[in-house]
Amino acid sequence: MPRPPAVSRQTLAVLEQLLQGSEEWSYGYDLSRNTGLRSGTLYPILIRLTERGWLEARWAEPERAGRPPRHLYRLTAEGRSAAVVVAEARRADESRARRPRLQVAPS
Repeated sequence: MPRPPAVSRQTLAVLEQLLQGSEEWSYGYDLSRNTGLRSGTLYPILIRLTERGWLEARWAEPERAGRPPRHLYRLTAEGRSAAVVVAEARRADESRARRPRLQVAPS
């Protein structure tokens, strides 16, 4: 099985947030609030994930007149699969890192 692509902890936070509502559209602002990422970090991640084919994006018409349209994001089928693989790989890496290492006595 090929190793999943390396992603930053910030990208992983975005993917995990999107996995929670994987079928639903999310506003960037909501993703920012829920992940704690600022826009200068979040939006480049969303752009990269969209370019990679893991996210789809669309414009939402404003709910009130005079407000600008907003972008919505959700995982594609490929993105959902990749996000699960990446999240599981990260958890496995973290689990291995927490395991106590056996000390081998010198002979």
